[in-house]
Amino acid sequence: MLELIDDIQRSGLTHRFETDIQKALEKIVCFDKCYTMKNNSLHEVGLHFRLLRQNDCVVSQGIIILYSLSYSIKKSMIMEDLKDILSLYEASHLAYEGEDILDKAKTHTTKYLKNILLEMDSSDNYEFMKELIRHSLEIPLHRRMVMLEARWYIESCKKKEGTNMTLLELAKLEFNMAQSVLQQDLKSVSWWWNNLGLAKELSFSRDRLVECFFVAVSLMYEPQFSSYRQGLTKVASFITTIDDIYDIYGTMSELELFTDAVERWDIDVVQSLPNYMKICFLALYNTINEMAYGFLRKHEHNIIPNLAKLWADMLKAFLKEAKWSHKEIDPPTFSEYLENAWRSVSGTVILVHTYYLLDGDENMNDFDSTKKTLLQLMTYDKILRWPSIIFRLCNDLATSSVRSSY
Repeated sequence: MLELIDDIQRSGLTHRFETDIQKALEKIVCFDKCYTMKNNSLHEVGLHFRLLRQNDCVVSQGIIILYSLSYSIKKSMIMEDLKDILSLYEASHLAYEGEDILDKAKTHTTKYLKNILLEMDSSDNYEFMKELIRHSLEIPLHRRMVMLEARWYIESCKKKEGTNMTLLELAKLEFNMAQSVLQQDLKSVSWWWNNLGLAKELSFSRDRLVECFFVAVSLMYEPQFSSYRQGLTKVASFITTIDDIYDIYGTMSELELFTDAVERWDIDVVQSLPNYMKICFLALYNTINEMAYGFLRKHEHNIIPNLAKLWADMLKAFLKEAKWSHKEIDPPTFSEYLENAWRSVSGTVILVHTYYLLDGDENMNDFDSTKKTLLQLMTYDKILRWPSIIFRLCNDLATSSVRSSY
């Protein structure tokens, strides 16, 4: 049952079997009892732990007992031994802060898998396992994009002994149908982007529509969320374009004018902007107002002030970083930098737009509940702050490694 659930999820079929998976997991014995059973393999325990935690079930790091058994596994490339180590390796990446046993398991299994990969020959018996190990060492499973993982897994399962051919055929059909919907989404948003003409008019900026679309797909890949994907792609495209204005093109006086225009969200202010900023401001103004109009029609709430404040706050953070770059103010301490950087990374803009594009929660038509939620969003509740800090630090670590390679 555990392996079937894992195959379903890795094949991109989760949304087809959500209820069935939930019922199955509820029937599975609690992990803390399961790991004391003598007949459970390390593979089963690791898979059990990962699937339960991956699906929001509360699981302790009781894997400590079976982790100790991993030291006695023979380095003989026995298929079951490799499955044991690989399952523990994937499970270890779902550790919470302070779960030292899982951290040690990650270190041990990573070293073991790297070594065993070097020792493997080209035998067909291990072709699938070699591919699986190499794939897992590159990026742990829970960090992978569902659609890309499904595409890889469907291909790899052709080399796997005992593959459930019915499930594989269903996965292929599902992927093809989902891909068709995504292609239509991309076609629609590409038409919007080309019609907007920003990439042509602002030739200095990055034209990364497809990359922005992939961000939206990674967050919500299910076919029924087309309008969300298209809306978030538009938001991400504007973030990228405006970021380039602040980073590489605009003068300080122009950036101050643009920040003020967005903060005031007044169409009359556009006259004070240089031509390239007029085009960008009007494109942003019309697109965001259109999103707000759709929300107003459905829920009778005007969110234009909320969205305008979101963009203005992000641009104020952009402006502060531009001043640091131009040495108009003293460079900050790390804490000062981070306080501004978690806003400039655009996490709050993406998350709040996600909330609106998905039409909010089930109580959206309850005015008092909605008013309270909107207030929490606009005061940057911790639910926005902490993901944005993680986003910023990961972003900085990635760009830091790129810079160091030059």
